[in-house]
Amino acid sequence: MKKILIANRGEIARRIIHTAHRMGIETVAVYSDPDANALHVREATQAVALGGAASADTYLHTDKLLAAARATGADAVHPGYGFLSENADFAQAVVDAGLTWMGPPPAAIRALGSKSEAKALAHAHGVPCLPGYSGADQSDERFATEAARIGTPLMVKAVAGGGGRGMRLVTDMAQLPAALASARSEALAGFGCGDLLIERALLQPRHVEVQIFADAHGACIHLGERDCSVQRRHQKIIEESPSPAVDAALRERMGACAVALAQAAGYVGAGTVEFLLDGAEFFLMEMNTRLQVEHPVTEALTGLDLVEWQMRVARGEPLPLTQDQVHLQGHAIEVRLCAEDAHFRPHTGRVLQFGAPPATAFERAAPGALRFDHALEEGAEVTPHYDAMLGKLIVHAPTRPEAIAALVRALHSTRVLGLPTNRAFLAACLQHPVFASGQALVPFLSEHAADLQDLLLKSELKALAHCAVEAVFSSEISSDLPCALARPMRLRHQGQVHLVVVRELGGGRLLVEQAGAEPVTLQLPQRGVNCVAVGPRRWHWQTGGVDGWVEDASWEPAARAGAAGGATELRAPFNGKVVALPVSAGQALAAGDTVVVIESMKLEHSLASPAAATVAELLVAPGQQVSPGQVLARFAPATQGAPA
Repeated sequence: MKKILIANRGEIARRIIHTAHRMGIETVAVYSDPDANALHVREATQAVALGGAASADTYLHTDKLLAAARATGADAVHPGYGFLSENADFAQAVVDAGLTWMGPPPAAIRALGSKSEAKALAHAHGVPCLPGYSGADQSDERFATEAARIGTPLMVKAVAGGGGRGMRLVTDMAQLPAALASARSEALAGFGCGDLLIERALLQPRHVEVQIFADAHGACIHLGERDCSVQRRHQKIIEESPSPAVDAALRERMGACAVALAQAAGYVGAGTVEFLLDGAEFFLMEMNTRLQVEHPVTEALTGLDLVEWQMRVARGEPLPLTQDQVHLQGHAIEVRLCAEDAHFRPHTGRVLQFGAPPATAFERAAPGALRFDHALEEGAEVTPHYDAMLGKLIVHAPTRPEAIAALVRALHSTRVLGLPTNRAFLAACLQHPVFASGQALVPFLSEHAADLQDLLLKSELKALAHCAVEAVFSSEISSDLPCALARPMRLRHQGQVHLVVVRELGGGRLLVEQAGAEPVTLQLPQRGVNCVAVGPRRWHWQTGGVDGWVEDASWEPAARAGAAGGATELRAPFNGKVVALPVSAGQALAAGDTVVVIESMKLEHSLASPAAATVAELLVAPGQQVSPGQVLARFAPATQGAPA
């Protein structure tokens, strides 16, 4: 193995490049048109343009990837995670091309990559599973019959893929038809397969997964568990090891089941077996036949490089350790930094400022140290073609409280300006009493997200006056002479307008007065406040664990500036494609009724009417691409007798 083609992008590709180069192996990066200037392209030994922007035309295009391998003389292909990493046909195509496939055998991917087949294999080898249905009859009528047998609550799941896409919770049988249609649509768009399964849902479980590794000589071991219970939309944002709920005996039982499932499928390489943990009982969810996003958590605890293990196993070497030689030390936590707002809506845009805390990249974090795996730099463009994850921060510490504290400090000192991120939200999650006490279950965010968002809003409002004034005035003060005249300003923050009065005192000093708050004197520039202009009279600012967006509405007519935005229009919050319009012109709506469904960054998002109204006009059609701020629908006042 002398040269590896990496069939992936961004942080994933950089991670593989790092280990390959350390081992003296050359790398080939591939890239789409939007990624032409990306870090992974510049860091690889060679780079090949795939041509196109969409995933289907680039990172999911088997023929282009194999042609790039042939053209560069690559003798191996690493799929990373995501894209084609769990595609058995791609794995087989790589093998048929005479290249080394750095993943499990195609037959094992087929057996375990399908949730329905994995459950059948698990049943046969004593791995506990929840009652459900995963048969060939995919008709709504058959699902309704099986759902009546299983009972509610139940979960609808896509048979293929992962990442939370194609999953819908059903708590009432009346919800089943819509859940099947929505899950099927999302699965087709994400994985090219609309097959579904249903199973009994656990409403208060933990999500605990076990990392396994197998070689081609019959050895298979586990490397401990990771607790991934903090999720939004079935997608993980915080992962840690060891799980606060798993002791040595339970770890041994779960590990034994994970190894048994892998060996039953003839598995080779890195894989993760995911379980739902309910008290002392656990049930198989699925097996991910690839390396996981959160693999650095395990690397921190074990001191191992799992990508190096992948390369050694692909070369035919035996596993470097036996089960008895695996030792877990300390506590590790990872958070996923994503381009999304406080309501988990993904966003696109350009990174205008970036500053990372002191950290290693792609190296095992020593106890007390920080690792930051990312593909960020100033000027990087976040596009709608791929998912919203920007990177991940991993801390390894002797104890869990020390790991939490260190990770909060790291998030507070990470600077990403120009587009919304979940930086502040992640820090707030880590500090929440339920998470801090180790009691976070899968419903953690559904139960506490609103409180966390309110807490962040209060923090933003508390910091609004001095941070917004820093943003507005940082480029305006050019003289040491004070201006005696007071300058009233209307600053719009999250749709609300706040009146602030500013007086220049000279020497870069300002006196800021805001209703309901004590006047403050500021010296510009302020230490610890970072800001950047993101449009005409609009700024993004950060300080510590607070992010804010502010617009100077001082020159707008007062009526417009003070408006909170009535229910007259529905605008697109981000780039995406319209996949459904469940309403029609003239239809009466209640507050919260879905008006438009948009697919963006591999997920479907339902946009709702903000109040009772009547649909006056629909301005988009299914299949149409939309951009942030585009008007999708207009409303008229609710007609008499409309739903409340």
